[in-house]
Amino acid sequence: MQDGPLRIALKTVARWLWRFDLSLLRASRRLREPPRWRLGGACEGCARCCEAPTLRVGRLLWFLPRTRRVFLWWQRVVNGFELVEADRASRSFVFRCTHFDWQRRRCDSYASRPGICRDYPRVLLDQPWPELFEGCGFKVRAADAERQAQVLDDATLEQAGLDEAQRKALREKLRVD
Repeated sequence: MQDGPLRIALKTVARWLWRFDLSLLRASRRLREPPRWRLGGACEGCARCCEAPTLRVGRLLWFLPRTRRVFLWWQRVVNGFELVEADRASRSFVFRCTHFDWQRRRCDSYASRPGICRDYPRVLLDQPWPELFEGCGFKVRAADAERQAQVLDDATLEQAGLDEAQRKALREKLRVD
């Protein structure tokens, strides 16, 4: 179901507002604390992020039924996201995207895709321990990876009590490589 001109215009205005709001939010976070993670790599087109878009929402949206209905209406009518599951524990909505072509593994309205689709995987950098889809071309690296790697390299194997395989596993777990 490709987007028509009216839906494209509506999504464009919504995307501008979303982008403005997101830039203010991220700027305020950077002022409060340095980033924990950096993103490297590039999209390789696996489309795993398109299979089941998931949106985590705040308490107000989750617990106010009228607000939640408007939110879900917008996702269905404007973005083309059909609700599949509502996860109460994480306050997340899991959707099926009507624009995703499963055979070609492509979006039929890529130019007018919503903000959630444009921001993946950068949105995950706000999480305590971001996990990307397997096979994703992007890689998450600790913001202070160079310092952590130097500390690991400077520690002798006896001091750390680690063998070389354990040190390598630790470097991978800490995301310094």
